[in-house]
Amino acid sequence: IRSARFVANPGCHAVGFISITHPLVALGILPKDYPLTCFSLTGYTGGGKKMIYQYEQEKTAELYAPRLYGLTLSHKHLPEMTKIAGLTREPVFVPVVDDYDCGMATTIMLHNDLLPPGTTARTIHEALSGYYAGETFISVAPALGEGYLTASWGKGTNFMEITVSGREGMTVVTSRFDNLGKGASGSAVQNMNIMLGLPETAGLL
Repeated sequence: IRSARFVANPGCHAVGFISITHPLVALGILPKDYPLTCFSLTGYTGGGKKMIYQYEQEKTAELYAPRLYGLTLSHKHLPEMTKIAGLTREPVFVPVVDDYDCGMATTIMLHNDLLPPGTTARTIHEALSGYYAGETFISVAPALGEGYLTASWGKGTNFMEITVSGREGMTVVTSRFDNLGKGASGSAVQNMNIMLGLPETAGLL
């Protein structure tokens, strides 16, 4: 990034997906041809001016409940999600928009027996914690038991939190961040800072 002339920022859903899958592929935990399934919950601001107007000015009954879209499984973010994660197989990806303004929760589900022997939710948590150690804007939360994950976590910031949970044989990994922050303008400013030789955190803390 520092020496690049042009830098493209990923789409918001892609940011969450790549934050989980890229390190797991790079560390040899997630096979490149793994049959991934991903869903990603976003606030309505991710749909731009038209959707914002619908939710805030022309609200109809169906807008009060979560809405799945991209049901032809050809979402525009899929090519970058696949390529930048280092995958050879596209994930099955379904985004969901809901009745709140900002925030995103991108989740992948894993069967541990399709991963290298000995892989568990705990070892995945340890791997991601090590990968992101020392990062200002990305953290891996302590292991999660019962409870809830709120998609509006991190609203108005450039921060991202990754949570790992699961039980024997299965693991769920969720990345939460502001779709307009880390998922859009925050990442753009962060990349701009790097390109200009400024502190990476300038204007973001």
